Amino acid sequence: MAQRVLKVPPTKNTLLALKKQAKFLEEGHDLLERKRELLTRLVYERIDVYRRLRSEAEARLQTAYRCLAITHLHMGSRRLHQAAVGRSAALRVDILPRRSLGVEYPAVASERLPIKPIGLLGTDSSFDDTCENLAQAAMVLARLGEVEIALHRLMEEQRKAQKRVNALKYNVIPLYQRSIQFIQSALEEEERTSLFQIKILRERSGF
Repeated sequence: MAQRVLKVPPTKNTLLALKKQAKFLEEGHDLLERKRELLTRLVYERIDVYRRLRSEAEARLQTAYRCLAITHLHMGSRRLHQAAVGRSAALRVDILPRRSLGVEYPAVASERLPIKPIGLLGTDSSFDDTCENLAQAAMVLARLGEVEIALHRLMEEQRKAQKRVNALKYNVIPLYQRSIQFIQSALEEEERTSLFQIKILRERSGF
């Protein structure tokens, strides 16, 4: 089966234009390949951070919920709910846009706020421990959310870059190279035909 080429006129101007475009495509392929490699490196770095934070978040949540269960046993649902309603925010979370290799994702910064004292009446000593452990778990979860979103978007961009690299390498650039070879062959054949015709004319003219 004949390989596909571009439907363009086989002229010298077309040949020069295609060579220029092919060079541009090859340079674009090299840039995309470097971007893909950098994205792959960032993805693997983020995977390590994600795994570490996920393990830390699971451990902190386990501790926090164990403390919460103890506080619930000591205080009961109603007293625990009343104490929690009067509690001030334990964290301040700021979300700002961040960009890496053209990929935008949220950067999450969390800050532990000082604990404001509440009335001791009706509370248990384990209540403060529960609040502290839940706040620490929330800080880790905020960081984990940032890393998880960044990892997802970097992986998506890495897949897109890989598809573009493959398309250029296996489809677009070979198409231009075949078209250039086809036009070169057509021009060479045309030149040979012209030279042959000139030779025949000279022989008939006696030169």
